[in-house]
Amino acid sequence: MTLMKREIIMKTDVIPVKDKKVVLGLSGGVDSTTACLLLQQKGYEVTGLYFNVLSEKCINSRENIRKGREKAERAAKELGIQFIYKDMSQEFEKTVIRNFCDEYICGRTPNPCIMCNPNVKFRVLSDTADEIGAEYIATGHYAGTFYDEATGNWHIRKAANEAKDQSYMLYRLPQNIISRLILPLNDVADKEEVREKARTMKLSNADASDSQEICFIDKEDNYEDFIRRMGITSRPGRFVNREGEVLGEHKGVIHYTIGQRKGLGIALGKPAFVTEIDGDNNRIILGDNEELFKKEVISSDNVFACDFKDGIRVTAKIRYAARPAEAMLRNNCDGTVSCIFDDPQRAPTPGQSIVFYVNDILIGGGFIK
Repeated sequence: MTLMKREIIMKTDVIPVKDKKVVLGLSGGVDSTTACLLLQQKGYEVTGLYFNVLSEKCINSRENIRKGREKAERAAKELGIQFIYKDMSQEFEKTVIRNFCDEYICGRTPNPCIMCNPNVKFRVLSDTADEIGAEYIATGHYAGTFYDEATGNWHIRKAANEAKDQSYMLYRLPQNIISRLILPLNDVADKEEVREKARTMKLSNADASDSQEICFIDKEDNYEDFIRRMGITSRPGRFVNREGEVLGEHKGVIHYTIGQRKGLGIALGKPAFVTEIDGDNNRIILGDNEELFKKEVISSDNVFACDFKDGIRVTAKIRYAARPAEAMLRNNCDGTVSCIFDDPQRAPTPGQSIVFYVNDILIGGGFIK
């Protein structure tokens, strides 16, 4: 398989005006409102969709639900577009929050956006588009789409501004979603350009702060307390070294992640790092920084937009904020994929995603095993 960089003809440039009806995920933030402005400049008829994911188990839930809806409705009014509100809190709790809690209690570190995007966010966008007769859906993600004529496959691709690129978060989207997806912020140079467009249109959110990292955990809350409110307890256990020697007691596996050094509550006379979390036996393995570097990362539950042959060269990211690194892929007989890096990567973390690119085209990814 060979994917080369090539000039992209955007959906926005080839769709007849009569077919330009789109449902946009509208949070009320500056990214989604600027995405709407860009769509309107291309002649689209935009409907804004805001869906609530907060349940009563989230602290300040009623106030935050009210504020979130009001912010999105205000943006829709300023933009002059139709507005739809949906309550997806029950589906979100069942699909995303439950997985989030289960992963932590098993000693893995989840990324809830990875679960939400294909199973909740883009599904409700697509369903709403079908309900109102819109052909396309859109969001304010910094990424693009690409159609490979040779294979007939759609791909997510990196944003023109790689520093803002969010393609990593979209790797699990299926073909039927990507084929109708428009990402207007793909070619925006930086966040200040987004804010300037909003200022030009006198939008009230032009200088609003960015959204929080985990949307269902309030800034006054923390994920450990949130998990406890979900009825899940994490029992104290033992710190051990690689040889199994007991070093001390930990307060529960949900409080730790691979690579962690601070907040361990144990003194060993030298720097100690979490090198492994053994959820089955409720143990935290501590070791030196050098033990965190891995050349081979194995992933399961992989999704790919195209077939690939063993030995294909890719760049891979082991977490959202990681720099892409040169590597080679290999299919394993148990259905997992091995990513062999040219240079060892620090702290690949079970539960996080590893994502693979050929040039700037995202070909797939999976959960680090």
